[in-house]
Amino acid sequence: MLAKMTSKNQLTLPKSVTRAISATDYFDVEVRAGQIILTPVRIQRADLVRAKLVELDLSDGDVADAISWARDARMEPALAAEPASPYKDGTSKGASAPGARKGAARKTAPKP
Repeated sequence: MLAKMTSKNQLTLPKSVTRAISATDYFDVEVRAGQIILTPVRIQRADLVRAKLVELDLSDGDVADAISWARDARMEPALAAEPASPYKDGTSKGASAPGARKGAARKTAPKP
C-alpha cells in the first residue's frame, strides 16, 4: 500500500490499515532502521490534564490551592446572598427582560 506525504508533512493512512487497529487518535512515532513505526496510543484524560498543567507551569501546590479556594466555605454566603424570587418564573414584579432598557421601543418587522 502507498501513502502520500503532503506538503505539510501529513500522511493519510489507508482505510484497511485503520480498520485493522482499534480506534485511536494518537500514534507513537519511531524511526527504526530507516522505517517509520506507528504504534497506536490511548491517551487518558488524566494524561491530557497533566500535560496541560506542565504546559501552564502549574505545580501540585497550585492545584491544591485552587481546589481549596473553590471549596472555601467563605464563598458560599456570597452565592446565598441573592434573595429567592417569590414568583414562579424567577422574576420579580416589574422586572424587565435581561438586557432590556426602560422605555426602549420593541423592534418589530415592518408589515407588508
